[in-house]
Amino acid sequence: MERNALSRRFTAASLLRFSAANVVMMIFLSLYTIVDGMFISRLVGTLALSAVNMSYPLNSLELALGIMLGTGASAVIAREMGAGEADLARRDFSCVVAVAAAAGGVFALAGNALLEPILEALGTSALQLPYAETYTRILLWFAPALFLQTVFQVLFVTAGKPGLGLGTTVLGGVSNMVLDYWFMGPLEMGVAGAAVATGVGYCIPAAAGLYYFLRPRDSALWFVSFRPRWAMLLHTCGNGSSEMVSNIANALTTFLFNIIFLRFWGEDGVASITIAMYFQFVFTAVFFGFSMGVAPVISYKYGAEDTGQLRRIVRICLCVILACSLGAYLLARLLIGPSLILFTDPGTPVYEITMKGFPLYAASFLVMGISIFASSLFTAFSNGLVSAVISFARTFVFLVGMLLIMPQLLGRTGIWLAVPAAEVLGLLVSAVFLLWGRKKYQYA
Repeated sequence: MERNALSRRFTAASLLRFSAANVVMMIFLSLYTIVDGMFISRLVGTLALSAVNMSYPLNSLELALGIMLGTGASAVIAREMGAGEADLARRDFSCVVAVAAAAGGVFALAGNALLEPILEALGTSALQLPYAETYTRILLWFAPALFLQTVFQVLFVTAGKPGLGLGTTVLGGVSNMVLDYWFMGPLEMGVAGAAVATGVGYCIPAAAGLYYFLRPRDSALWFVSFRPRWAMLLHTCGNGSSEMVSNIANALTTFLFNIIFLRFWGEDGVASITIAMYFQFVFTAVFFGFSMGVAPVISYKYGAEDTGQLRRIVRICLCVILACSLGAYLLARLLIGPSLILFTDPGTPVYEITMKGFPLYAASFLVMGISIFASSLFTAFSNGLVSAVISFARTFVFLVGMLLIMPQLLGRTGIWLAVPAAEVLGLLVSAVFLLWGRKKYQYA
């Protein structure tokens, strides 16, 4: 029986099947936040929804560190397996998981100790502060589980078991949805109930991953004794820095969006951009899920020097991303009206603000997929520098620049157009690096 699923010959159909579990897994992860928002908006109010989003940059920072460890380690471990160094891959895998758990513990303690000044620095208004503090304080105690869940989500794929990652994530997501209703509905726990429900959703995949990898099974990876390899950890962090940069940029841009929308539309504006970003979470989950799902395959083929398969896989990926980009835009335009009533009633200020601005915002879905894939591709090649440059330019330099410039030029319309404008500029940078990488990595 073949122990490593990455060594097979991939066709378009088999690559889609292999990555599908990761796509669904990422969608369910995005649903944690979205379902929280839907129940909070309906059962507590849109003020509470806007308050929860004020603390989202802190959650983005947690995700940034977890994804950095997971994606960076995935490329390193998959390349080691492709080069026939299975024992080294298991030791490095065990080390990275231990570091992720420890980082989550530090984050929980430090975040709770400094929560009040953090929320004030994020611009939380006096009306929002009680909701934001209650929700964030509880959720921070689940930070170790969030770190482990994020790392396992990637490394299940590296181990050749994407279906297991999918199953545990779906179970966690469904639990979160059920508990959201139960805690905020019959038990009337408010935003505290939303935080506990989300935390339980984190714990299920984290516990399942710990149990599965505790002993040898029919996969390429399991826990073994290890000594920290600091050079490997440094390389892992550097290699995953693009994904970290992307999520840190999300934290900063969410902060800027919150401040700008609060200034132009008040708390209703913050609730509106929160709902718009929920749509973005779902569609970027597809792009990130597919890109992260195929990354271990690309790393393995690169490590095994299988250039024929490498070329075929990259071509397939680009075609899939382009098709998904068009589909995301069309679905967003079709579903915004019916979906919006899950959060607020027609005719309310939040509804009107969102319906007017979202069609402009949705244009970004047409172009963001290629940049996300390009960044993931260079991470898979262990070229963390290029990957980070793509992410940094797209999600930080261009987006922050557009958020500062576009409102000055076009007023409120410019705020909604900032994301599409930044994504177009990011696409140009990604295209330059993709053309440069064809010869160096022999994928075209």
